[in-house]
Amino acid sequence: MNNSNLFTFQNETSRFLPQKVRSEGFRRVYLQSLFIFFLTLLPAISQQAWAGPANDSSSQRIISLSPGVTEILFAIGAGDRVVGVTDFCNYPEKAKTLSKVGGLLNPSYETIITLKPDLIIHQPNKSKVQGFVDKLGIRNLPIAMLSLDQIFSTIKEIGIATHHEEGADRLIRSMRETIDHHRKRLAGISQKSVLLILGISNDSMRELYGVGPKTFLGEMLALAGGNNILGESQAQYPKVSKEFIIHESPQIIIEIGRKDILTEESSKKRRQGWQKFSTIRAVKNQDIHIIGADYILIPGPRLVNIIEHFVKAIHPEIASGNVPVAEKVAQ
Repeated sequence: MNNSNLFTFQNETSRFLPQKVRSEGFRRVYLQSLFIFFLTLLPAISQQAWAGPANDSSSQRIISLSPGVTEILFAIGAGDRVVGVTDFCNYPEKAKTLSKVGGLLNPSYETIITLKPDLIIHQPNKSKVQGFVDKLGIRNLPIAMLSLDQIFSTIKEIGIATHHEEGADRLIRSMRETIDHHRKRLAGISQKSVLLILGISNDSMRELYGVGPKTFLGEMLALAGGNNILGESQAQYPKVSKEFIIHESPQIIIEIGRKDILTEESSKKRRQGWQKFSTIRAVKNQDIHIIGADYILIPGPRLVNIIEHFVKAIHPEIASGNVPVAEKVAQ
């Protein structure tokens, strides 16, 4: 490739580089090396692998930039084609052994190139990722996973992109059956007012972020018989003030998050922290529940398990304690 093309490659690619190599003294040498390295990869990659729609061939080297996507790929039978995942993808067990490409917001583009992917599945709001794959012509599949309908649509899309339509249909059917089971079991049950909070930090000065009704977590809460006090919110995860909570005085408060954050010690401190607001009904009646589970914030196959957690908190008198079938489907 001539000097003009090399100059274009350097300028278009530099914004994806680590900060330490952006200085003028290192940038040109680094980019020339990366450019030469990139060229050595091209003979090993077919033309189809770097261009065209995501469903025009059966992808063999997939990178997942979402824990939910990773779980879906394994659940539908395409796990053996996954070559790279984010640092947060730790389920199923096999995902822990795969190459890590960084975080959701700051993936390592050098690592991605090294893995020679023929399909990258990512969330559409990550503009840097989209810009990267567009520049290099990597075939990609942007997906949205906010609501249940979007999650089911995403499973279908991934099934088509990987030629695992039957596995995708089977997974969707299993998840819907579990949800329908809970819906029938809870039909006609009285609702209780609930505040659902994201437990994403142990900082004592942390701000509180609630879960809005137009999310898959909000849908799970409603299905379990919870009347979300943030029902009027248009935001997905709005910031919630103490004054608002005191005014609404929910019957139940539920905090959800990862197990490594919502430990037994952390949960005890959180409950103690709520005691300062004794006028809130949930505090007065000791109806504060801390749910720590690694999958609870992930829009993947195991999301149906969340319903039983919510039922135990909101309507313990009818909680079955049974583990939903989706836990096995995602293995």
